[in-house]
Formats: sequence, C-alpha cells, structure tokens
Amino acid sequence: MDSQIYGVPNLLFFTLFTFLAVATSALPETTPAKPSTSGAQINSNSVLVALLDSHYTELSELVEKALLLQTLEEAVSRHNITIFAPRNEALERDLDPEFKRFLLEPGNLKSLQNLLLFHMIPSRIESKHWPVEMNKKPVYYSSLCPDAGDEKILLKERNGQKVVSMARVIKSDDIIRPDGIIHGIERLLIPKSVQQDFNARRSLRATSAVLPEGAPVVDPRTHRLKKPAPPVPVGAPPVLPIYDAMAPGPSLAPAPAPGPGGPRHHFDGESQVKDFIQTLLHYGGYNELADILVNLTSLASEMGRLVSEGYVLTVLAPNDEAMAKLTTDQLSEPGAPEQIMYYHLIPEYQTEESMYNSVRRFGKVKYDTLRLPHKVVAEEADGSVKFGQGEGSAYLFDPDIYTDGRISVQGIDGVLFPAEESKDAPKAAPVAKVVSKPRRGKLLEMACSMLGAVGQDSHFSTCH
Repeated sequence: MDSQIYGVPNLLFFTLFTFLAVATSALPETTPAKPSTSGAQINSNSVLVALLDSHYTELSELVEKALLLQTLEEAVSRHNITIFAPRNEALERDLDPEFKRFLLEPGNLKSLQNLLLFHMIPSRIESKHWPVEMNKKPVYYSSLCPDAGDEKILLKERNGQKVVSMARVIKSDDIIRPDGIIHGIERLLIPKSVQQDFNARRSLRATSAVLPEGAPVVDPRTHRLKKPAPPVPVGAPPVLPIYDAMAPGPSLAPAPAPGPGGPRHHFDGESQVKDFIQTLLHYGGYNELADILVNLTSLASEMGRLVSEGYVLTVLAPNDEAMAKLTTDQLSEPGAPEQIMYYHLIPEYQTEESMYNSVRRFGKVKYDTLRLPHKVVAEEADGSVKFGQGEGSAYLFDPDIYTDGRISVQGIDGVLFPAEESKDAPKAAPVAKVVSKPRRGKLLEMACSMLGAVGQDSHFSTCH
C-alpha cells in the first residue's frame, strides 16, 4: 500500500522527463546568430589598426574626421583591402589650402569620404602582383569610392618605378597585415567627382572660377586685366574708347564723372564689375566676397548700374579668412549680407596711396559709405591704413587689387561693422572719467584760490 502511494509521483516525474527530452530533440536546431557586419570586431593585427598607428598621420586623421571607420571595418570583414597612403607632406604642405578648406567643411563630408575611399581597393595587391613594364599592359582596379563610376585606379610600371594613376609609389609593401596591405605614394589621388564638386563650389554665375595663379597683369592704359587682343578688321573703330584714352590714371586723379541720370551711359559698368570680380578670383583669397556679391546678393548688378551712371566706388574687400569668422547670427537676419557689404563700399575713388597720404596728413579720416548714415574711420597704424577702432578694426594689407579709374578694390584682413552695432557693453565709465577730471581740477583751483585769499588777508592783518 505504501509502495503504491509513493511510486505514483516517481512514475509521473519519469514520464514527464522523457516527454520533454523527446520534444526537445524533435525541435529544429537553432544556429547562433552571426554578428552583423555593421558591428564587426576588428583584430588588433588588422590593417586599419596599423593605419591609425602608422606614420601616415595626416591620412589617419582624415579617415577619422570623415567618419569612415565603420565603413572600412565592414569592408575589411568581407575581403582584403589595399590602401594607397599619400605621404604627410602631400596632405599638409603640398595640398592647395583652399581645396583643403573645402574638404574639411561640414557640408562637404561626402566629398571627403569619396576622396579617401578612392585610395582603397577591395583586393590584396602586393608589389609582386604589379604589372611588369615589359608587358606594357596596365591593370585597372575599382576603388571603394561609390561615386567614382567608371573611373578606376591604374596600376603600371614606368621607367622601373611603380605608378598608381598619376602618383609614384615611394614605398611599396610598407605595411603588411593578414587582411590588407598599405603602399606609400607621393601625392594625393583626386577622383573626378570630387574635382567637379570643388569646381562647382567655386564657380559663379557669370564668371568661371580658376585656381589662383598669382597677381594678374594690368594694362597701364585701361587699368584692366590684360587680355589677348583679337584681330581687328580693316576700318573697324579703335579698340580703346576715346573717353578712356583721355581719362587720367588713378595715380593722378579719378576721371571726371558725368552727371547721374544723363541721356547716355558713358561707362560699361557691368563689364567693369565683371572684370573686378574676375580679378578677385585670379588674385586668390577673396572668393567668399565674390560669392556674396554675385550669388547671395544682387550687389554686383547694383554696382554695375552705379558705375554706368557715372559714380565711382572704392571696395574694402575682406579676405576669405575674415569672412569665415562671421557667425550665423550676423548673417541670419534678412538683408544682413547686403548691409555688411554696403558698409564696405565707399562712394569715392581712393587708392592705397591716396588713403595713406590722407591719414598721414590729417590723422583720422572719415569716409562715407553706402550704408547711410554710417561712416568708416581710417587712420595710420604700423605704416599702413587701419579702418575701424578696437577689436573690430582691419588693416589694408592687399593694396590696389583692382584699379580702373572707376572702381578701386583694397584688400583688408577683417570685416567692418559700424560702431553703434558693436556688441560690447557701452563704455560709459571712460566718459565719466573724462568729465570728472576737469571737475576735480576746478575744485582744486578754487580751493587753492581760497587758501591764497585767506593767507593774503592774514598777511595784511599781521602787518597792521
């Protein structure tokens, strides 16, 4: 009786255990989930780790700034890669500063990524795999750049030296790892897509952007850029307009302006403004100003109309470094770019020589601007002309960038703002000190006179 009572639970437990074992064996076997490629773990012996710790510091910094580590980790987890690493000097000193600024701008992150990925091939290419010069059959490889299209990397051998597209290999098989290899090259490889983005960023509507090639050559007769003279047919009118031929040069005095609104336009203001903007682009360092005048505002057209009406203008041109310091708050208000530029336009024709002579003779000189009623103050400082006062001042350091008798362009190293718009607190304390000093002097003078009078009376009383 007791054995039957205690045997039932044991039998039930054995039956239940057997059922679970059978059911578990009947279930389909589940394989452990593979880690996604997006979070692939990189071995310490990876080529990516070697790149970040290598002497190619400029390239590794750009890879981190371009946020490409995760993309490269996924590429390394799938296949071997070959990296053509430019030397540090090619990315630091030999690279055009304007092109480097373009790559590091936040809005051009895609261009920076395409540039770096163009230096990487999704296959392992060692020096022994290089095409031999005797075969004379260059080999083309696709890069990791997604926007390269049909553009491929060319590997060949020329005069016994290994060449990657247009760059010479200076150290082959520099870093060898199980998942990749790094070759050192002498210069940067720039894909066509990045070059097109850079040119589109520099281009303006009516003018074509070119790389700076030094100061332009100015014709001393017309004070415009020298251009190849087209062939003149027989009986054609003179190339140089008679009015320009009779006008004195800017070193003597500006040409006499006809009355505004006259029946005839004596000057082609649009052409002169176009020449002046082209000069800024050729000169280099003033592309932001040209971009504001042509693209962001309609000031180029307004200046052309003013010059056509007979007015003269002097442009105080801030360079690109000064324009880059402008904050979003200073440009966000409607009409802010126009107001900033109006304060840099002087309705007079002034050259560097005339302005320097004025400040040397008169000390401080106030020039009217197109932003009425504000005036810009100029004074002599360190052998040059300084505009503005305090921290908002700017020096004239690129004199006479463009002078044609109607428009004068002077390069400055800062953006000017009217004194009333300075964000600094009103300096009332110095004014109070200036007012209090004469008052203290008068009190002392009155006290001394009173003491003198008292002393004189006491002297007379003792004499009596």
